[in-house]
Amino acid sequence: MQTADIHRRWLTFFGERGHTVVPSASLVSDDPSLLFTVAGMVPFIPYLTGVVPAPYPRATSVQKCIRTNDIEEVGKTPRHGTFFQMNGNFSFGDYFKEGAIGYAWELLTSPESAGGLGFDEKDLWVTVYEEDAEARELWKSVAGLSDDRIQNLGKDSNYWSTGQPGPAGPCSEIFFDRGPMYGADGGPATDDDRYVEIWNLVFMQYAIQNVRSKVDFDIVGELPKKNIDTGMGMERVAFIKQGVDNMYEIDQVRPVLDAAVALSGKKYGADHGDDVRFRVIADHVRSGLMLMTDGVTPGNEGRGYILRRLLRRAIRSMRLLGVDAPSFAELFDASRVAMRDAYPEVEENWDRTSRLALGEEETFLSTLASGTTILDTAVAEARKKGDETLPGDTTFLLHDTFGFPIDLTLEIAEEAGLTVDRDAFDKLMTEQRTRAKADAKAKKGAIADLAIYSDLRSMGETVFTGYDALETETKVLGILVDGQPVTTATAGQVAEVILAESSLYAESGGQAADQGRIVGSGFDLEVLDVQRPVKGLISHTVQVTSGEVAVDDVAASVVDPVYRHAASQAHSATHLVHAALRQTLGSEAHQSGSYNKAGYMRLDFSWNQALSPATRSEIEEVANNAVRDNLEVTTRILSLDEAKAAGAMALFGEKYGDTVRMVDIGGPWSRELCAGIHVRTSAEVGIVNLVSESSVGSTNRRVEALVGLDAFRDLAAERAIVSQLTNTLKTPREHLPERITSLVEQLKAAEKKIAAFEAQKLSGRIPALVENATRVGAYRAVVEDLGELGTSDELRSLATSVRERIGSDAAVVALAARIDGKPAVIVATNQAARDAGAKAGALAKQAAATLGGGGGGKDDLAQGGGSDVTAIAAALSGITESLRS
Repeated sequence: MQTADIHRRWLTFFGERGHTVVPSASLVSDDPSLLFTVAGMVPFIPYLTGVVPAPYPRATSVQKCIRTNDIEEVGKTPRHGTFFQMNGNFSFGDYFKEGAIGYAWELLTSPESAGGLGFDEKDLWVTVYEEDAEARELWKSVAGLSDDRIQNLGKDSNYWSTGQPGPAGPCSEIFFDRGPMYGADGGPATDDDRYVEIWNLVFMQYAIQNVRSKVDFDIVGELPKKNIDTGMGMERVAFIKQGVDNMYEIDQVRPVLDAAVALSGKKYGADHGDDVRFRVIADHVRSGLMLMTDGVTPGNEGRGYILRRLLRRAIRSMRLLGVDAPSFAELFDASRVAMRDAYPEVEENWDRTSRLALGEEETFLSTLASGTTILDTAVAEARKKGDETLPGDTTFLLHDTFGFPIDLTLEIAEEAGLTVDRDAFDKLMTEQRTRAKADAKAKKGAIADLAIYSDLRSMGETVFTGYDALETETKVLGILVDGQPVTTATAGQVAEVILAESSLYAESGGQAADQGRIVGSGFDLEVLDVQRPVKGLISHTVQVTSGEVAVDDVAASVVDPVYRHAASQAHSATHLVHAALRQTLGSEAHQSGSYNKAGYMRLDFSWNQALSPATRSEIEEVANNAVRDNLEVTTRILSLDEAKAAGAMALFGEKYGDTVRMVDIGGPWSRELCAGIHVRTSAEVGIVNLVSESSVGSTNRRVEALVGLDAFRDLAAERAIVSQLTNTLKTPREHLPERITSLVEQLKAAEKKIAAFEAQKLSGRIPALVENATRVGAYRAVVEDLGELGTSDELRSLATSVRERIGSDAAVVALAARIDGKPAVIVATNQAARDAGAKAGALAKQAAATLGGGGGGKDDLAQGGGSDVTAIAAALSGITESLRS
């Protein structure tokens, strides 16, 4: 049974039983505490927790998920994958345990010919929470299971909660017995790979408080509406139904594994280590494909970092299989073909995905080359010193800064006959993870508890009136201060205010929030921010400037008209620049992110090279021609399918419902799905002035522009600068480039002459310094304060030149100078001096400490500095005493 067939059977089964079929949400989660959609229930959390009223009593979905917390287990077990599909059915106060158990058993055991999955009842086991006698009895009465096929387990495995106060409840899990060849008898309680969990039923029936740990909390009562959340692992069911040993060999994953096998020339099944690498490649390539299809771009932070790590682990695994050449073209194409039937968007977004994948591969192969050079140097230094171990800080630097995998470092070190200080490396990695966890915890703590909005959201959606009105009379529904509901807020307080209707735009779709006020009888509130903390609710963060505002007060939301107009100009300009980019560069230049506010816009787009000045000018001209042409800006509300059929661009990273708002500028020339605020005609945008173009990754560029009055002011400032230059240089504007170029060349020539003169002057000091060399202990030493010098390079050059002139005697040269008002010291030694025990690094460090700073270096040449110029004499005397002793 193919994976796509399991997909269809699931949705058909539950759809026929009154469940609303909900399409998979993006892998990029709406939940601010999550990077990705990590479970099938994530899109339904607001409904399951009661924060947002459920729009349907029961639902079903096949949800795309990404989870990387067990990434090191990928390839080693039959069931660990970073991308997986979770088949879910949900009830929001509708059916409960009996219904969930009945549906699960019916689908699993019904014949394939009747639309079921055709499992043999004798192969299925069930676990229940040890105190859930009701579930045990239902499995016996509904499914006909005997007591010996139902096992009791504790809270650690069969009780669900979010880890926070709120809903919770017992679980019941269904397992498939793979047979005695895979492990011992005894059922799922043995925790053996023989028994594969395929379906988990969560019965949300209790409210918990005082959560002390996963298994230690207080149950404070039953929920008024009991919910069902179940999840069946698609890949696990697929590998069982397809008769293969693990999820890496199912029809949606095996083609990538086979492509890797073909590229490597190795045989799958011949070597355990190689088999793990083949599975890692198959899993990570599929995960990378699906993440990039959903708009994620490789990067160094957040989601981009996770994607980059997956791609680089795949490249590393290919290298360990002996494939040094690029391979992503073949691997990703194999994954595309395997996944496109279940997810057509894979094909639709293939050009972008393949470009990102190939660009990342090229970049990392280059990184591997440079990292190998650094590692080779470290290996050579270790051998020179007679060390048998590479320092942990060197390997951590390669891993953390250059993205050089530790496994690859271990391999190269082993080839060189060296080991790696893993204890030091692991310690540094642990410290980094601790910092990351602390940072994540701090970020999570900064996010308000969304459950606080539940009662407010239950009053209905906030009606946004700002498309047609700048001012709306409304009612105060709720007030929050420090995340807690209050009845009033008084002058000086910062609060969140929830209104029944609002004309103030909440930040979304790249557009910054409106500025304005909320006013009423006896109060005036300055709006600091406008957000949508949960779907359908607009929250206004305000400063109470005067009076007292209370729940149920009549109020008016008032948008700042000047700010709104400038913000509308900037948002429409973003659409114009996007259309201009695509007209100039082609359809591959697809927007990957944007931000706009009054007077300013930036737009990120997929492109892998810098734009030439001529191309930048062309894009700017196309956008401003659209302004000149006074194109009509129109909006329409229609279904998502209708909008896509009309050619509307759905932008990466954005979430769309079944009904969308389509914004046209000049008809199809610029046609995008957008909920933002726009001008009425393109002429209202004013001027679009591109001021910057830069890189935001190996496959993305960013353009920034000033818009409207801000653009005019910037151009006026440039005009003033040009006018000043023409007057100062007595040169017409059109001849300024040639005149400035000539002046720069003259300046460079003058600087070159001055440098030659200074070098000659410095060279003239060398004989006198050599002449002043004195015997200090076993050394001929030159210890001098040179007074003022221009740069530390001059000081270094003098020290090394004097050292060479002294000859074969044990020579130590210690020179100090004042450079830009700060003391600096250079120490140079020759081989004879080093053999006698003089180390430049130690002497420079000693002198720098006297100067109030730090220093060090190698045994032959080192430098130091500080802040106390009056201590130069003492620092040099210290060096002399050290040489004498």
